[in-house]
Amino acid sequence: MNPAKPRAGGAPHSRRARRETATHITVGGREFAAIGVRRPIFGDLYYHFMMVSWPRLFVTIGAVFLSFDLLFGCLYELAPGCIANLNPPGFLGAFFFSVETLATVGYGDMHPATVYGHAIVTIEVFSGLTTLALITGIMFARFSRPRARFLFAKNAVVRPIDAKATLMFRAANARYNVIQEASAQLRLLRDEVTVEGFRIRRILDLPLVRSQHPIFVLGWNIMHVIDQASPLWGQTAESLREADVRFILTLSGVDETTGHLLMGRAQYHSAAIHWNRAFLDILEEGEDGRTQIDYRKFHDVAPLSAETERSAAKERSP
Repeated sequence: MNPAKPRAGGAPHSRRARRETATHITVGGREFAAIGVRRPIFGDLYYHFMMVSWPRLFVTIGAVFLSFDLLFGCLYELAPGCIANLNPPGFLGAFFFSVETLATVGYGDMHPATVYGHAIVTIEVFSGLTTLALITGIMFARFSRPRARFLFAKNAVVRPIDAKATLMFRAANARYNVIQEASAQLRLLRDEVTVEGFRIRRILDLPLVRSQHPIFVLGWNIMHVIDQASPLWGQTAESLREADVRFILTLSGVDETTGHLLMGRAQYHSAAIHWNRAFLDILEEGEDGRTQIDYRKFHDVAPLSAETERSAAKERSP
């Protein structure tokens, strides 16, 4: 029997797929390479300029400005004598005149002297005003975009609270202003296999002891009780690691100062969950008698006592 021949067109398709530029995307700490979907930058300029870093934005604006100056400088150079009092003479003077015209500065020394010069100046002034309006809109949108300054502890702990094993996260408001009607949602992501043998990534909601905070100003301990109704019932640090479990904590609320809706998100791998540990207390009394909050210990955890550990282990056992 002759071996099956490869499907016609298979090799070119493979070569074309290899030539496709991969877009690297980071989602929840995992990096993916997306192939086959192009990102049309010029078809989505607003989103691109909102997402690009500040240095790249300024470099792009500077490159566009210089490109326009060079283009119109060349147009002025095509008709010698169209600019009166050109100084310095030649292309360098035409370039500097283009800079002054595009920025609508106009020092009054160099000026168009022919109909051709006036026509090119008209086009360049219109281009400069349009570009300035677009840049102003982008700058305002970036500066006015609401940003949350929520601080999430790098670690989470499982410890007994009221004789019940409790998963606890810690968050704070780094601006120290009031966040009205703050809400929290905690979700668990883990790999499961269905009865058909299909491997699936499930997202499970974890109910919180308190999911609302009327005035979120300083800190917030977000807790989930591990009882028989919890997806974490009977789980251990090893089982969570084997299932590649991740936790997603989302906070939202209205900034009392600006009225903007703020949102923040943190993701925790199972390795960041410390069992039978407790957060260090960040509240302490200062020498002047006032209560101090030491955020230097915000991420730190410490072991529980041996007696408390035995109680927690008893509560986790089904």
